[in-house]
Amino acid sequence: MTSHELDLPSLRLLTERFARIAGAVVLSHYERPHTETEKSSIRDVVTEGDQASEEILLSEFRKHTPNFGVQSEEKGGFDVEGGRYVWVIDPIDGTTNFSNNLPYFSISIALADAATNRPLVGAVYNPVYNEMFSAALGHGATMNGRPIQVSSARSLDRAVLASGFSYNRDTHEIRNMKQWTAMLAECRDLRRFGSAALDLCSVACGRLEGYWEGSMNAWDVMAGLLVVTEAGGTVTDYVGAVSDALYNGVEVVASNGPLHDNIVAVLVRTGARA
Repeated sequence: MTSHELDLPSLRLLTERFARIAGAVVLSHYERPHTETEKSSIRDVVTEGDQASEEILLSEFRKHTPNFGVQSEEKGGFDVEGGRYVWVIDPIDGTTNFSNNLPYFSISIALADAATNRPLVGAVYNPVYNEMFSAALGHGATMNGRPIQVSSARSLDRAVLASGFSYNRDTHEIRNMKQWTAMLAECRDLRRFGSAALDLCSVACGRLEGYWEGSMNAWDVMAGLLVVTEAGGTVTDYVGAVSDALYNGVEVVASNGPLHDNIVAVLVRTGARA
């Protein structure tokens, strides 16, 4: 079966369903005391909410799409030998926010072509605000079923952008600080929200004009990148190319399109490579 033979609109609805199921599980743990376990650093933690979300998603995948593999952030998923498609999931994108009971986190689910590492279907769900962003390749992007599109802004000094900072921060200089400072001088303002998936969706629906961040993983960005492109936006790596670095989350720039070259130019000028 090729991607052209997949029923992408139906898989999109199924992906939304998975995200809502996981979102309900996550909400059952929200605004309660959390149990945290450190991963790579004190800034990189996993909670009982992440684990419960991943468990229900893996169960749903096995039940409905047993021939698809899974790439997941926490315990990991399951591989299907010779499988052509893979679910790429972040059970909670924005775990630090969730752990502190801040309402900006999401469940991010994408179905990707295993051979090309490119998303075919994606859903990003903020369960606190009940906002479901989704897209299917060639079928547009929506929020709660309504079509969305990127901002029409054409001047960087009128743009609001977002970015973030890696868990694995350098000892002497926080990576991305130079880029943050330079971009702040060029745009209307900057935001740092803490969920890459939702930041990408904010670009897709016109709440933000652009977003950049590096040193992430595929599960942080795969679904959101598809939502941006299907909403008419542009996505590249830090030098303006569509590469594996983009879809693996190593270097991500997303914009409304007209401002993309301006954002990339600032990153190149300041030597931003993850």
